[in-house]
Amino acid sequence: MASSTIVQKILSPVSMLLLVMLTCSHHVSSYSSNEEAQALLKWKATLLDNHYSLLSWTLYSNNSTNSSTHLGTETSPCKWYGIFCNQAGSVIKINLTESGLGGTLQHFSFSSFPNLAYVDICINNLYGPIPPQIGLLTKLKYLDLSTNQFSGGIPPEIGRLTNLEVLHLVTNQLNGTIPHEIGQLTSLYELALYTNQLEGSIPASLGNLSNLVSLYLYENQLSGSIPPEMGNLTNLFEIYSTTNNLIGPIHSTFGNLKRLTVLDLADNNISGPIPPEIGPIPTSLGDLIGLEVLSLYGNQLSGPIPPELGNLRSLINLEISQNQLNGSIPTSLGNLTNLETLYLPANQLSGYIPKEIGKLHKLIELEIDTNQLSGSLPEGICQGKSLERFTVADNRLSGTIPKSLKNCKNLTRAMFQNNQLTGNISEVVGDWPNLKYIRLSYNMFHGELSDNWRRCPQLQRLEIAVNNITGSIPEDFGISTNLTFLDLSSNHLVGEIPKKMGSLTSLLQLKLNDNQLSGSIPPKLGSLSHLEHLDLSENRLNGSIPEHLGDCSHLNYMNLSNNKLSHGIPAQMGKLSHLSQVDLSHNFLSGKIPPQIQGLQSLENLNLSHNLLSDFIPKAFEDMHGLWVVDISYNQLQGPIPNSKAFRDATFEMLKGNKGLCGNVKGLQPCKTHSIHDEQPAKKGHKNLFIIIFPLLGALLLLFAFIVIFLIVERRKRTPEIEEGDVKNDLFSISTFDGRTMYEEIIKTTKDFDPMYCIRKGGHGSVYKVELPSSD
Repeated sequence: MASSTIVQKILSPVSMLLLVMLTCSHHVSSYSSNEEAQALLKWKATLLDNHYSLLSWTLYSNNSTNSSTHLGTETSPCKWYGIFCNQAGSVIKINLTESGLGGTLQHFSFSSFPNLAYVDICINNLYGPIPPQIGLLTKLKYLDLSTNQFSGGIPPEIGRLTNLEVLHLVTNQLNGTIPHEIGQLTSLYELALYTNQLEGSIPASLGNLSNLVSLYLYENQLSGSIPPEMGNLTNLFEIYSTTNNLIGPIHSTFGNLKRLTVLDLADNNISGPIPPEIGPIPTSLGDLIGLEVLSLYGNQLSGPIPPELGNLRSLINLEISQNQLNGSIPTSLGNLTNLETLYLPANQLSGYIPKEIGKLHKLIELEIDTNQLSGSLPEGICQGKSLERFTVADNRLSGTIPKSLKNCKNLTRAMFQNNQLTGNISEVVGDWPNLKYIRLSYNMFHGELSDNWRRCPQLQRLEIAVNNITGSIPEDFGISTNLTFLDLSSNHLVGEIPKKMGSLTSLLQLKLNDNQLSGSIPPKLGSLSHLEHLDLSENRLNGSIPEHLGDCSHLNYMNLSNNKLSHGIPAQMGKLSHLSQVDLSHNFLSGKIPPQIQGLQSLENLNLSHNLLSDFIPKAFEDMHGLWVVDISYNQLQGPIPNSKAFRDATFEMLKGNKGLCGNVKGLQPCKTHSIHDEQPAKKGHKNLFIIIFPLLGALLLLFAFIVIFLIVERRKRTPEIEEGDVKNDLFSISTFDGRTMYEEIIKTTKDFDPMYCIRKGGHGSVYKVELPSSD
């Protein structure tokens, strides 16, 4: 009993102490929680809550009253949306991802959250600078401010967050340099600063982040060299620093990054050779045997491709295109048996394509175009049947397409253009059930088109331009109704355009120009309602332009020049409101330019030269404000040119060779006061004038004729009286004058011209004086 009393005496003070400690702890916790709640509410008051995400952020529930009895229980923010607390009721995590919030961090009280370890407010509409007070969150491990509109620089105070493991500031408008204080975040394993406007060099202090696994710096304006200290990041798995302005070489220290799986430095200005340390496995430098992605495209790397790259046997993606690499493709690349993507285009590579490429059975994409490669395509390509995209365009390759490539059933794209490849075009087609695009233009293929293309039911683009293809276009050569692009231009094709061409209803572009096609243009081409580009120029087509072409409502470009087309320009062409370029020159088109041409409101360039078009140029051109260039030379057009920019800016070369054009263009006659626009009313006025004048003239003529006839009749009545009247006594009267009688009277009076009557002699004869009897 005594012992029990002693124990009670001992425990009683201890219990009292514990009770006091618990009470104090409760009050401290309540105070801390209350301060955090007040800080959050103060921040909320400055935010725009578009999604009503913060409705739960309130001191009291709907069933509570504003009384002190609830103060201790209702001020905790731990049940608010996006807020997480520890057991003591203090906020340790804020997650407001994609909550529709707008505002700034200026009114966020960082000092009120001593235990905050996790902040994620990405994908909102927050803006303004990142406050330097963020450095007060010393327990912070995770910070994500991505996909907002934060601006200004990254505050150097961020270097105080020494417990930080993840820092995401991506897709904002941050500028300035990367602060070297970031090198103090030695716990950091993921750093993402991409898609901002950061500039300056990559700080060498990043080499202190020994725990860093992922580094994302792409899509900024970073410049300068890559610091060699980056070779110290031996735990690094991924480096993405594309689309910057980095210069200088890739340092050999990168050979230390043994765990690196992705090295992406594409789209910079990195120069010099590819360091061999990336490829071999020297014991002094370590190796990159785990590298899966090596992307260095779009730089200024020079020299040959190091053969040591063949040692990167884990490599899946190798992209070193768009550089200045030269020499041959190393045969050691055949060792990369896990390779799925190989991009080498736009370099200065030469020599042959190594047959060892055929060993890459997992290869899905192979692009080696735009180089100086020669020789033939190796037979082993696509032995693994995995190849989907194959591009060797713009090289100097010769020979035929290998059989192994023709059996590549997964092939979707094949680009062979701009080489010197040969072979019969009917034998080129392989077993390609998935093929969508094939380009064979600018080669030396020969032979005639066949129906073998039916083996490509998914075909959307077929280009065989500028080859030596002969014969006619078969009525049905097996092309898919999915076809959107067909180019057979600049060959030696003859015969007519197949009517079935009009059944290719998905066609966007049709190019048959520069051949020897004849006959008329099939009216069924008007069924190609999606057609945007039509070029049938430089053939021997005749007949009229089909009216149905006016149904090609999406047509943007039409060239029918250099044919033998005749008759008029169909008025239905005025329906082609999207047409921007039209060339109908060098044909035999006649008649008027239809006024419906006004419907071509998108027209920019019109060439109607070297035809037989006549009459006046329609006034409709004055309403075509988008027309920039017009050529109507060598027709039979007359009258004033329209008052539009295209005609005012036209040179005489674009207008000459017509019947009688006039206007304010050097080389043309100036127009009279009336214009073409008054021509039709003038004609009507002339008609009305003629209707009035002609009857008046007829009446006057009849009256004049009546007066003449009346005078003649009256004169004849008076003639006998004159002969018998006083005029008989007048020897010189016009009505009674007789020359013979007078001559006889003179002879008689002068006695046969006796000299006695001569009064003067001259050089041309003699003058006689005689008096004739007045009565005779």
